Amino acid sequence: MSDRARRPRCRPVAMLVHSYYEEDPRVRRQAETLVTAGRPVDVFSLRRPGDAPQGTLEGVRIARLDVQRHQGSPIATYLAEYSAFLARAGFALARAHRRRRYALVQVHTPPDLLAFAALPLRLAGVPLLLDLHEATSEFFRSRWPGASNPLTIGALTVVERLSAAIADRVLSVNQARHERLLALGIPARKLRVVRNGPVLARFDPGAHPRRAFMADGTLRLAYAGALTPLYGLADVVDAVAILAERRPDLAVELHLYGRGDAEDELRRRAAERAVTERVVLHGRVPLDAVAASLAGCDIALSPIRRNRFSEISLSTKVFEGAIMEKPVVAADLPAARAEFEADMLAWYAPDDPEDLARAILRVVDDPAWRGAVAGRAAARARDLAWDGEAPRYVAIVEELARDRVSS
Repeated sequence: MSDRARRPRCRPVAMLVHSYYEEDPRVRRQAETLVTAGRPVDVFSLRRPGDAPQGTLEGVRIARLDVQRHQGSPIATYLAEYSAFLARAGFALARAHRRRRYALVQVHTPPDLLAFAALPLRLAGVPLLLDLHEATSEFFRSRWPGASNPLTIGALTVVERLSAAIADRVLSVNQARHERLLALGIPARKLRVVRNGPVLARFDPGAHPRRAFMADGTLRLAYAGALTPLYGLADVVDAVAILAERRPDLAVELHLYGRGDAEDELRRRAAERAVTERVVLHGRVPLDAVAASLAGCDIALSPIRRNRFSEISLSTKVFEGAIMEKPVVAADLPAARAEFEADMLAWYAPDDPEDLARAILRVVDDPAWRGAVAGRAAARARDLAWDGEAPRYVAIVEELARDRVSS
């Protein structure tokens, strides 16, 4: 028998995610990292209309379950969707385990309840890694304030604690989220922080034509992400209207790359503020095209409303714009301040279109400051990129999934 034949091979990792895998940057980063490190990955995800039930992307095997997203729907619709995916994911995972013999199951939330789809394998001795993308109860408050009451928030918190209780390790995306989990009583020995920075190879400014600032005389503002009320994009439209009124000599365009339940509201807002021709909605762009979209802009935007959820959240939009060496105008919130110093971003007060317009104009009117800010932010964002975080993530997986089988 050859040395290669005798060499042990890694058992695969299974990932459950209630999203479209191709569109989920955190899940893709982690799955592709594990494949590069030599460990196979099977992802069980939602299925977009027209997608094949099975697929492969960058070496990751994808099982697309026949459940779709209903963004912007009533709570009851979300509950039905979550329940359908939980049932299908649990069944598909258990069936696949008979052939694949998974070394680890990683569950990406929300919903936190999805952890229970992995419970049969957990009871059979397969380790469970829970990756909490969101602070679910705080996200619920921000998304459905009218339905937020002690009963619903209490129920969501109980589910979060139970999900963490059945997991071997629990991941969060930043220190603020980590502290919140400690306050919920989750043992520190279970908790790890894995930051959410982009992959440098995917956001390489040298791979795209470099646009000089306002090269064609037009100021291009860009936002790439979900078009939902959380991100305060109506305030961004209002800021564009303020700029158009106060600086009629300044040609301004707002380019929105993404989709979500705020699209119709943004079109109405643009019409009301008489800036329809200045606001361009491009729809969803593939993950690998986000960098090119940012490369063609002058200022990258990272807006978000101030609430209990955003106080402990840091949008990857800050990282992506900074790594592409663009000046970033960002909402001034604690999680962003914890990672970026005052002289790295153009900060504005959340929920304040006037202050947002002021921050944009400072970038426009002060070229020396603009260049210095962009340079410092780019250096910091590269330090926080996924490339430096990936070895820590792989080590966590290998700590749990140490079982190997002979070829």
